[in-house]
Amino acid sequence: MKTISFIGAFLSGALAGAALGLLAAPEKGSDTREKITDAIDDFCKKHNINLSRKEIVDLADDIKEAAADIAE
Repeated sequence: MKTISFIGAFLSGALAGAALGLLAAPEKGSDTREKITDAIDDFCKKHNINLSRKEIVDLADDIKEAAADIAE
């Protein structure tokens, strides 16, 4: 259980940082969400984490919202 918590915390932190960087770039929101989704997908494949595409998209949306809240 500790390992899952660690992976979740690491994944969230890494992706939130990436999302903030992407959000600071002058791109359309749909392009930014696509980049975040692709980054999550690549990370999950690299670490053998099985998530459906919908779960990845939902996670990307959550990260985008959290990053927007932090940026305010």
